[in-house]
Amino acid sequence: MRFIGLRLARGLLTLWFAVTVTFFLVRLLPGDPVLAVADPNMTEELRQKLLADFGLDKPLAAQYLDYLGQLVQGNLGMSFRQSIPVTTVLMERLPWTLILTISAMVVTIALGIPLGVLAATRAKGWLDRVIQLTGVTAQSLFVPSVGILLMYVLGVWLGWFPIGGAVDLDATGLGATLSMLHHLVLPCLSLVFIQLGGYVLTMRTTLIEALGEDYVSLAKAKGVRRGKVVWKHALRNALLPTTTIAGLQLGTLVGGAVLTETIYAYPGIGRAIYEAVGQLDFPVLQGAFVLLAAAVVAANLITDVAYGILDPRVRTS
Repeated sequence: MRFIGLRLARGLLTLWFAVTVTFFLVRLLPGDPVLAVADPNMTEELRQKLLADFGLDKPLAAQYLDYLGQLVQGNLGMSFRQSIPVTTVLMERLPWTLILTISAMVVTIALGIPLGVLAATRAKGWLDRVIQLTGVTAQSLFVPSVGILLMYVLGVWLGWFPIGGAVDLDATGLGATLSMLHHLVLPCLSLVFIQLGGYVLTMRTTLIEALGEDYVSLAKAKGVRRGKVVWKHALRNALLPTTTIAGLQLGTLVGGAVLTETIYAYPGIGRAIYEAVGQLDFPVLQGAFVLLAAAVVAANLITDVAYGILDPRVRTS
């Protein structure tokens, strides 16, 4: 419980820091949020009324304290542009982001672990070098670069996949599900490509170390088949760092999802952030960043606790 309590306290501190930075950063955006939603030729009286409605007529410190008070109560405020609760705006977008990020993570893990094992069992061979080179290259690429390249090659040039949206508007029933999966391929591949290298390289390194341990040598001396040594004995311990990678990579995955959704006009939280920046919709921007930050903090907390359960040395340290 002490271990979990310390991790929880650190997570809450991180979340408060993210909320504070986001609050002040969005107010550095150039432009007037009132002019973004009303006639530029409005009277000064109307402008002051809108500022009061938006809560922007108070000093910045007072706005910050008011925002923290509302946030503690679970109130993310009202959208300047749509005049509806921010929670409503985000809950409409959240399912699409969850579909994209979870799909990308599942595919990445499903590919990353076998490729890492393949590279480790053929260490210093040509296949190992190809997998390492591909992993390092993938890690060094920027999400928009990968997204635009896949969009052009697979979407525009070959015409295999749609280049925007999440589902065909006229699709219903099973056709809607198939259309959703068809639209999901390119955004998901963009995220998988930049995430895959971390899993592959980590899995390769930890498995090579595990294969050099005494218990593996003992298993080999007993005549245990090589495949069983790798998959049953060595892999079990080599998977522990992968648990940490999954939590750490979530931050990259969420950031990548924001950019990917913008490129493919995918209607998730990332697209909502892009639209809110152009509209100077402070509450939506703040709410979206708080939601994403909370997801990352929660995932890291779960990862820490899971790792502590799997490896008692972490708890005792």
